[in-house]
Amino acid sequence: MKSDVILGLQWGDEGKGKIVDYLASKYDVVARFQGGPNAGHTLEFDDIKHVLHQVPSGVFRDNTKNIIGNGVVLDPVIFRKEIDALKKFNIEPFYNLFISKRAQIILPTHRLLDAAYEKSKGDEKIGSTLRGIGPTYQDKTARIGLRVGDITMKDFKEKYEKLKGKHLSILKLHEFEHDLDPLEVEFFDALEFLKKFKLVDTDYLINQSLAAHESVLAEGAQGSLLDIDFGSYPFVTSSSTTCAGVCTGLGLAPSKIGQVYGVFKAYCTRVGEGPFPTELLDEVGEKLRKEGHEFGATTGRPRRCGWIDLPALKYAIMLNGVTQLAIMKADVLDTFDEINVCTHYKLKNGTLTDALPFDLCNEDITPIHKTLKGWNVDITDITDYRSLPSELIEYIVFLEEELKVPINIISVGPNRVQTIFKNNNFR
Repeated sequence: MKSDVILGLQWGDEGKGKIVDYLASKYDVVARFQGGPNAGHTLEFDDIKHVLHQVPSGVFRDNTKNIIGNGVVLDPVIFRKEIDALKKFNIEPFYNLFISKRAQIILPTHRLLDAAYEKSKGDEKIGSTLRGIGPTYQDKTARIGLRVGDITMKDFKEKYEKLKGKHLSILKLHEFEHDLDPLEVEFFDALEFLKKFKLVDTDYLINQSLAAHESVLAEGAQGSLLDIDFGSYPFVTSSSTTCAGVCTGLGLAPSKIGQVYGVFKAYCTRVGEGPFPTELLDEVGEKLRKEGHEFGATTGRPRRCGWIDLPALKYAIMLNGVTQLAIMKADVLDTFDEINVCTHYKLKNGTLTDALPFDLCNEDITPIHKTLKGWNVDITDITDYRSLPSELIEYIVFLEEELKVPINIISVGPNRVQTIFKNNNFR
């Protein structure tokens, strides 16, 4: 058996959570392989709307084994709140949620450091969610971080105090005011709660699952264009958001990767700072935001909106080896007479290219658009691909021809049931 992968192809917020939730019934295991509580996956079904941050999106499926892999950075406080929030749905995932002992822990001082670093950048701030993600990955790379497995060790408090001391020294240099005591009380209470769960070697667990012919779906957070290596650096996250992150974030060999589902919006959005070649700073951008309810699931910040960007999408497809595509929020374009698609970039020297420049931040880019006809039809109740308006089908066919990958999933609304499969065999 091989593990299938689902990940975002833009700057995050593509709608991965919905697709993972929908597909989870077809898989025995759903595993998160990177990121932390800076990512929010929104799920809607049975009159329920819920946002998950660290818990895999398969948690609403009773027979699904959920894994938080070693590539995730885990905030015990937010984790506890997530689990508590699931109780109203009669879900207590003590039996089907497995947490890697190797996953790094976000300390209270990591969150303080995040705020201090962002404040010190002034106008050059990255747009961090201030959840402590970056500082936690920094400590991981520096080989001084604390891992979930450490909380069961006798010397954990000693290790914690040592790392906290390093953080406090840095905060002092930044002259950053804080009140750590209440944060620590909440943190240590959350650690005791975390100990109730199955803290295991998930690298063995997931490989044993594949060996037992169990189907596995690896769930990514954020988007490929936020990857630490291949994203719009330095306006990126601190982990590998591409398919390569599955191997390092779960302990899977490259030969164990199967289907790769790439998720993208019918347009494009971005939260926080950083380059965005197709951004619309006019009434059209505002209409996209309003129609798409484009506000961050984690931060509530309004998302920047623009037309779909094919050069960036082609790049993400290449990096991830995408085999199938899912187009999300097609219904947001229902009331547009015309839809623009960025097919190329025009550089300052006049060159036309469909390749992503090395320095996207400082390159002077003019997007070159192709205009397609809109459909002006409410598609939210359509359940069959052949019943979609011809203009939308033409839009999908055009994208497939440009991207060279089939679009087999079309989302026509936020609810789980508002999902169309073009190929009934694809599952």
